[in-house]
Amino acid sequence: MRTEDFLLVDAFHQRCSPAHVLRRWGRTHLPHRTLGQLLAQADCWLGLGAGGEPLALVCTGPVSRAAGVFDLGLQVADAHQRRGIGTALARHAAQYAHARGAHTLSTYTEASNQAMLRLLRRLGPVRETRHGAQLDVRLPLGAGGLALRSSHHPKEPLHAPQCPGQQVADPA
Repeated sequence: MRTEDFLLVDAFHQRCSPAHVLRRWGRTHLPHRTLGQLLAQADCWLGLGAGGEPLALVCTGPVSRAAGVFDLGLQVADAHQRRGIGTALARHAAQYAHARGAHTLSTYTEASNQAMLRLLRRLGPVRETRHGAQLDVRLPLGAGGLALRSSHHPKEPLHAPQCPGQQVADPA
């Protein structure tokens, strides 16, 4: 994803409830300036449906600047949740991060965000640290953590995105 894709991101957020946008970004509207700052620190992809409509947004990169840690941001449009899209994109983000030297994938989320917590716990053993109403969730990558295998789930795309700006098709 690049700055030229901001209109697609806006269209994606129109497919999400204000409550879900608030949960993910801490506000109900994501200013282009904020997205530009994220793109300067992380690689982001839009998952597109068969008709080219944006269904998901995933970002990963060393946002927190902790050595060997890539942060994960993930959001799936409301009508497309619980179909494995988020899990597939999180796996690909983990593979992408690991290929770039990360040993840990980190997510900072509300403790009440059960959907994200279930997704991360399904990927592998996580370490959770509570900060008030927030959780810092750490997923080790590689040996002892998320198995970064070459086989894939039937609903997942066969290959992880290889470069920034590459689009990920809807795996459903």
